[in-house]
Amino acid sequence: MTSKTFGALALMLFAATAGAQDAKTVIGNSSRAMGVDNLASVSYFGAATAYNLGQNSNANNPWPRQNQNDYVRAIDFAQPASRATATTYAMTPQGNAAAIGQFQQNITPAQAAWAQQLEIWITPWGFLKGAAANNATSRTTGSGANRQYVVTWSPAAPKSPGGQPYKLVGYINTQTNLVDRVETWLEHPIFGDMHVDTRYSGYRDSYGLKFPAEIRQTRAGWPSFDMFVQGATANPANLQALLTPPAAPAGGAGGPPPGGAPPQVGSEKLAEGVYRITGGYVALAVEFADHILLFEPGPQNEARGMAIIAEAKRVIPNKPIRYGIVSHHHADHTSGLAAPVAEGITLVTTEANKAYFQKWLTSPRTLAPDAIAKSGKKPAFETVGDKRVFTDGNRVVEVHQMQGIAHADGLLAAYLPKEGIVAYADMFNMPAPNAPPPVGAGLFTHIAMADNFERLGFKYNTLVSVHAPNPDRPITKADFYATMPGRPVPQ
Repeated sequence: MTSKTFGALALMLFAATAGAQDAKTVIGNSSRAMGVDNLASVSYFGAATAYNLGQNSNANNPWPRQNQNDYVRAIDFAQPASRATATTYAMTPQGNAAAIGQFQQNITPAQAAWAQQLEIWITPWGFLKGAAANNATSRTTGSGANRQYVVTWSPAAPKSPGGQPYKLVGYINTQTNLVDRVETWLEHPIFGDMHVDTRYSGYRDSYGLKFPAEIRQTRAGWPSFDMFVQGATANPANLQALLTPPAAPAGGAGGPPPGGAPPQVGSEKLAEGVYRITGGYVALAVEFADHILLFEPGPQNEARGMAIIAEAKRVIPNKPIRYGIVSHHHADHTSGLAAPVAEGITLVTTEANKAYFQKWLTSPRTLAPDAIAKSGKKPAFETVGDKRVFTDGNRVVEVHQMQGIAHADGLLAAYLPKEGIVAYADMFNMPAPNAPPPVGAGLFTHIAMADNFERLGFKYNTLVSVHAPNPDRPITKADFYATMPGRPVPQ
C-alpha cells in the first residue's frame, strides 16, 4: 500500500469517526441546553388549533381549522406513550350554533403506527432522546446566524408499509443548541410521502426544561397544527393520571366491535345498463356502447376503489372503464383514486381540482407503494366547466358543476335525463325514518341542492347519494322535498 493510499484511507476513517463524534456531541450539547438529560416524561399545556386534513372547501386553500382550548399533552418516553386532551369549539360554515366538544388522542405502545408515534418523536425533547438512541448522523447547513446542525435518525420500529424505515430530520440552532425544527414523512393515500414539518420558537425555561412558546406544524404544505404553549413540566408527578383515559361508561361504549368485516360489495340495477354499487361509499356504473362510466370511482381507500371497479366490470362485462367522475376533492371521496389511476381510467373533475390531483397523485409514494406506484401510470384528466355531456348517440350522462354549495367548490353531480336519475355527494343525506325535518345547516344545503336541480331543469325521480341512507333504501324526489316543508315539488 502506498503512503498516498494509506493517507487517503486514514483521512476517510478520521472523517467518519469525526462525523459520528460530531453527531454525539451535537445531541449531547442540545440535550443539556434543553434539559433533556434527566428527562423521562413531560407535560405541556396551552391553546391550540387543529386543521382538518383534506377537507378544505376549495382544493387549493388551507385546511379548515378548529380551536382546541385547554390543550394538554403528556408524554412518557420510556413506554413510549402519550395522551392529549382539549376542549373544542367549532362552528359549521352554514352558520349553525357553535358546538362545544371534547378532543382526546391516546397513544400507547400497542399503537405502533408511525401516524401516532410521530407525535412523540417530533417534539423537541422526543427528537433528541430518539437521536441519542438510534445512531443519528449530523451535518451543518447555512452560515453565520443562520447556521444549523442537521441531525437525522430513524426509529428501529415501526417500518413503513413498504418496508423502509421512517426518517426524522431535526435542525438545531448552533448558537443556542435549541431544536428549531423537526421534519418527517408519513404515507398518505392522496399526498403520497406526505411531508410533516414542525417548527418551534420563542423558547422559555421551566426549572431547567426549555420549552417552545409556539409550535407550528404543516402537512402537505398547509398548516395542520398550531399551539401557544403556556407552560411545561419535566417528569410530572401526576404523569399516570395525565396518561389515563376516563373509564368507559357502564354497559360499554356501544356500537359495533372494532375490526369488524367491511360491508360486502354489491350492486342494484336501476335501469338498463345503470347500476348502483353498494357496500361502502356508493358509486354509479353506466354502460355506453363501447365503455363504462363511473360516478365516484375512488372513495374511502384503495380497496374500495378496486372493489367498485371489479363490480362494475362484473355487471357490465367485456367493456373497459373509460371515465371516472370525481364528485369533489375531499379526502374521504378520493383516498381510493390510486385504483382508477392504475386502471387507466380518465378522471373527470374541475379545472381547479385537476391541478390539485395532478400535483398529489404524481408525488413520490415510496413509504407505502400503492397501485399508482406499482403500475407506473400517470393520472389522466378531462375537465368540466359548468357542464359536460357524455353520449354515444343513445345513452346520455350530463355532468354539472353545482353552485352556491358551501361544503366544497367544484362539486359535481351526474344527471341521466332518459332514466330520470341524479348521482351526487354531500348535499342531501336521507334522514332516519320519522326524523324531524332538518334545520340550520342541513336545511340550507338541501335548499341549495334543490335550487341547483331546478335551475338546471333536472327531471328525475331517483337520487343516488354517495352516502347511502341508513337503513339503505331507494331515495325519491318526494323523499327529498319532504325535508323542506312548504317547498312545492316541481313537476
